[in-house]
Amino acid sequence: MRVFNSIHFNHVRGDLFGGVTAAVVALPMALAFGVASGAGAEAGLYGAVLVGLFAALFGGTPTLISEPTGPMTVVMTAVITSTLAANPDGGLALAFTTVMLAGLFQILFGLLKLGRYVTMMPYTVISGFMSGIGFILIILQLPVLLGHATPSGGVLSSLQALPELAATFKPDEVLLGGVALAILLLMPKRWRRLLPPQLLALVVGTLVAVFLIGTGDYREIGAIPAGLPSLHLPTLTPELWQHIFVDALVLAMLGSIDALLTSVIADSLTRTQHDSDKELIGQGLGNLASGLFGGLPGAGATMGTVVNIQTGAHSALSGLTRAVILAVVVLWASGLVSIIPLAVLAGIAIKVGLDIVDWGFLRRAHQVSLRGALIMYGVIALTVFVDLITAVGIGLFVANILTIRRLADLQSEGVRLFGGGANAAEMDCPKATAEEKKIIGDPDNGIALLCLSGPLIFGAAKAITRQQTELANARSLILDLTDVPHIGVTSSLAIEATVSDAAAHGCRVYFAGVQPATRKRFENLGLLKLVPEQNWIAARSDALKTAIADRAGQRAPEANTTT
Repeated sequence: MRVFNSIHFNHVRGDLFGGVTAAVVALPMALAFGVASGAGAEAGLYGAVLVGLFAALFGGTPTLISEPTGPMTVVMTAVITSTLAANPDGGLALAFTTVMLAGLFQILFGLLKLGRYVTMMPYTVISGFMSGIGFILIILQLPVLLGHATPSGGVLSSLQALPELAATFKPDEVLLGGVALAILLLMPKRWRRLLPPQLLALVVGTLVAVFLIGTGDYREIGAIPAGLPSLHLPTLTPELWQHIFVDALVLAMLGSIDALLTSVIADSLTRTQHDSDKELIGQGLGNLASGLFGGLPGAGATMGTVVNIQTGAHSALSGLTRAVILAVVVLWASGLVSIIPLAVLAGIAIKVGLDIVDWGFLRRAHQVSLRGALIMYGVIALTVFVDLITAVGIGLFVANILTIRRLADLQSEGVRLFGGGANAAEMDCPKATAEEKKIIGDPDNGIALLCLSGPLIFGAAKAITRQQTELANARSLILDLTDVPHIGVTSSLAIEATVSDAAAHGCRVYFAGVQPATRKRFENLGLLKLVPEQNWIAARSDALKTAIADRAGQRAPEANTTT
């Protein structure tokens, strides 16, 4: 694996222009997320620089732009709130330690090559989770839009306080936030190609505040420390270790999903293929560095990535350019952002929340699948009103249970019994020849054929076990596994029980078409003790003929066996 990301100078102009444009888009978002998280605007800027820099250097998606995102900010807000409540003096340091640990988790995910599995989640759960995060971001910023600080206590406290806050709203603050939202929502598409709406909203909102309202009459960001950020060494509290561990794991999982989904979007736009495991390592290094210097956690940002690619970026040089430009702002131009109104940043954050909500699927989820829609609505409610871990855990559990039930039903259709002595019926087995149907259909032969097809995991075990009662009158049982590419342990044990029961009733058992991997598993289970070597036969038709020959005593012991 290559250490550094794909950095070349074949498209310098496009990469530089893409990086500059991405930096322009990132600045207002970083400020908004920093303020929204409670860590301060500078934390958003530090996160934008450090996560973007290390992900661009060591990631696996050349054109990906990484920075603090809406979902990561919502989780970080909850982390800061909980750590400050548990430890008012060192809560912020604990929060940044959580970010570092999240980065280490992501590096571990990459080293273990888990990249391909990170995004393998039901869409209903991902959609509900992301939509819930969008609603949280909107709810938490509504008080700020009305001219008040966000109440402590999270979403429920904000919702409970909204009637009182709305009754005492500050018109100037609402005007500033309204101007920002209007620009973001109503700006024509053709203008968006020339100027990022977030930057326009930030500039226009600030100018309105300064010249129409007046400095000091509205709530502003305030002074941001200039120069290099200070180092935040890891701070561990034994009694909060378990809490930090879980929060870090949530941040790592969410950041990994967010980044890899955005990488897929970048692949579709550039017709390239990203390296998922390498990208996780780059994201982890970025979050580790961000936590060390008091920055917000980040992930691949869809908006910044799309803008970067559309303006000509081809390599990670664009991400490095963006990080350098934002670093210049942090080091020498931080004083220029001190007068930006908080209400304008709230308007920008609310628009991000609206974009995160999966409105398209929300409108038609019930038409696609009622069960899927209920799972999504449940995940949204749990995300907003309980917590993110519970939402994802319960959502995945319910979705997987329903999937397992459906798979079990489908696999049951691949377990079919034909014949069986007195209960013999006309054979309707796929690909059966006329001769095979004649043999099975003759009750005097007493042959039962158990046809199995498809990969058989634990969902098929019950269907296999149910056939035992139908074999009471069979004198010969043939298990046809020609169309079984894989068999799980549970289904293997169910077949063993069926074979044992048949043998106990004096029924001769034959295997037909067993593939090498399946045969090895059966041998490990000891089925050769129940079914002799000569009864493992390559073709179903040969197995049927052998069963008839055995009943008549006409087969030589070594004939018709598999190798």
